[in-house]
Amino acid sequence: MPRAGLTTERVVAAAADLADEAGFESVTVSALARRLGVKDASLYTHVRGLHDLRARMALLAGGELIEEIAQAVAGRAGKEALAAFAGAYRTYALSHPGRYAATQIRVDQALAADSPALRRTAEITYGMLRAYGLGEPDLTDAVRLLRSTFHGYCALEAAGAFGAPRDVQVS
Repeated sequence: MPRAGLTTERVVAAAADLADEAGFESVTVSALARRLGVKDASLYTHVRGLHDLRARMALLAGGELIEEIAQAVAGRAGKEALAAFAGAYRTYALSHPGRYAATQIRVDQALAADSPALRRTAEITYGMLRAYGLGEPDLTDAVRLLRSTFHGYCALEAAGAFGAPRDVQVS
């Protein structure tokens, strides 16, 4: 029987908080159980295991990320929308490093298919890029290029790899 007050959503949110504090790779079922003050076995009522927990964290974080992006790009088009998208992406990645790391894992297609956040991500990203007159397969290629570019920039910034005196926020 599930422990009172413990839900799948609460378990996943606690895991995401732990990831932001200790790093994505530090999230284990045992570490999460300790954080929640329960036995490891109690969590298996809510998640099937570590892989399932991490996939659910990825979906949670992806939903949070796209909501921030959607707010940033609302009412904008072209270069202005692209800059707002990049800024929101960067802000989320740097302020939620563990959650952001979760968004980089591959999620099982069955779980992903039921995700409104992933559908919204596709709608917003593809919609923004259609303004550039792109069709398939160029549209998919552009989405992959943007994700790779934004991820690379955020990873380099988080590692302190930008040594030039110019402010990275301005770049």
